Amino acid sequence: HEREHNREISELAAKHAEEMEKLRAELKEEQRHLLDELQQQMAATHRAEHEQAQLQSQTLHNLELEALRLTLNNMHTSQLELTQSNLRKEKETALMGLREMLNDKRAQEVAILQSRHQLEWEKIKEQCLKEKEDL
Repeated sequence: HEREHNREISELAAKHAEEMEKLRAELKEEQRHLLDELQQQMAATHRAEHEQAQLQSQTLHNLELEALRLTLNNMHTSQLELTQSNLRKEKETALMGLREMLNDKRAQEVAILQSRHQLEWEKIKEQCLKEKEDL
C-alpha cells in the first residue's frame, strides 16, 4: 500500500512537473507574444509621434514662409508707395518749372506785343498828325 502510495506520489510529482513545464512554456510563449505586441505598439507610437513632429515642423515652416511672404509683400507695398510719392513730387516739380517757364515766355510775349502796339500807336498818331497838317 505504501509503495502504491509512493508510486502515485511519484506519478503526481512527475505529472505536476510536466504540467509546470507546460505552464512555463505557455507563460514564456505568452510573454513573447505580449513583448511582440508591446514592441509593435511602441513602434506604432513612435511612428505616430514622428509623423506628428513632422506635421508640426511642416506647419511651423509654412507659417514662417507665410510670415516672410507677408513681410515681403509689405516691403514691396511700401517701396511702391515711396516710388509713387517720389514720382508725384518729381511731376509736381517739373510742372512748376514748366509753369514758370511758360509764365516767363508769356510775359516776354506780352512785353513784345505791348512794345509793338506802342510803336504802331505812335505811327498812327504821327500819321494822323501828318494828315491833319496836310488837310
